[in-house]
Amino acid sequence: MDDKTILHQIDALVAEEHQLRSTDSPDPARLRHLEETLDQCWDLLRRRGALREAGANPDAAKPAPIDQVEGYLQ
Repeated sequence: MDDKTILHQIDALVAEEHQLRSTDSPDPARLRHLEETLDQCWDLLRRRGALREAGANPDAAKPAPIDQVEGYLQ
């Protein structure tokens, strides 16, 4: 998956999140899933960028498991 594809996926997830939040009763489980998936996508972009900066192939980056991404310290 290349950066452009990941960014398109992020755009779609953000649009769905905004649409869901605009309803009177958003589904908390779906919102949580969207937030976790967005975090995973952003993490993958950072991983790809780090590999690129190190002179490695960014396509070698794989998405981290959601529980790992959600466990990062801010």
